[in-house]
Amino acid sequence: RVGLLAAGLAALYPNLWVSDGLVMSESVSCLAISLTVWALLTWTAHPTRGAACLVGAAAGFGALARSEVVLFVPAAALVMWLVGRRSGTRPLAHVITATGVALGVMLPWLIFNLVRFDEPVLLTTNEGPALLGANCDDTYYGPAQGGWSLACLFDPVDRPNEDPSTRSARQRQQAFSYVRHHAGSVPIVVVKRVARSLDLYALDDMVRGDVGEERERRAAWAGIVSFWVLAPLAAVGAAATRRRDRAVLLIPVLIACATTVVIYGGHRIRSAAEPSIVVFAAIAIERWSQRHGQGSGLPLS
Repeated sequence: RVGLLAAGLAALYPNLWVSDGLVMSESVSCLAISLTVWALLTWTAHPTRGAACLVGAAAGFGALARSEVVLFVPAAALVMWLVGRRSGTRPLAHVITATGVALGVMLPWLIFNLVRFDEPVLLTTNEGPALLGANCDDTYYGPAQGGWSLACLFDPVDRPNEDPSTRSARQRQQAFSYVRHHAGSVPIVVVKRVARSLDLYALDDMVRGDVGEERERRAAWAGIVSFWVLAPLAAVGAAATRRRDRAVLLIPVLIACATTVVIYGGHRIRSAAEPSIVVFAAIAIERWSQRHGQGSGLPLS
């Protein structure tokens, strides 16, 4: 019942499909995250070497879709270690298997990046623009507080032949320098980043950014309203989920939170958490139906 409810919510939830018509990573990364969560839940229920391989493969493909998803690899390793020790499984062997498969999936891309740029690059050269666009006057004191601003990337010096890795490294250093010189403003900026990701602050600015990325305005607003409905349900569902499964489902949420705090708040950054939000909301609805006598349902806690 929870699975069917989650599937229905996913089909209706705009934040899972609003980017499908765009050449962006959210659709692929949400799929990869969903597969990784499923694989890790499968492993926790029946710890086998094959399930550990699935965890590593899904996490590796997720990292290739969006670089912050690489955080799923150490998070999954920690869960496998803790669950394995309690269940009597040899957790070290399974952790090594999952981590090795993840690295194997990513390795061709890592090698390709390491040999083709002037500066060392692992997954992407986008971290420089992402950091600089999130740490400047517009995003600390201007209309894009807590968000990201394209205007921050303006460079008065013409650099037509600059290698992307060199540009990214320069922008990263500029961002770090800005943070050091405005350290006193960082706490309030972080609060506003989190508020943006929770759709509680600067909604017009975020929708404007969504439209600028060629999303439909109505779909962007529908996603905001839908999040307002599902997020409280997800909190209730998380509390009703047994601890082992909750730990797995919270990994994408924690990844989204960490990325929000370090970079900026926005719908693209929150996308990692959307599959878990849907599942937790489905659990809450199923819990409610149990209490009202609508079927026996599943044991959730």
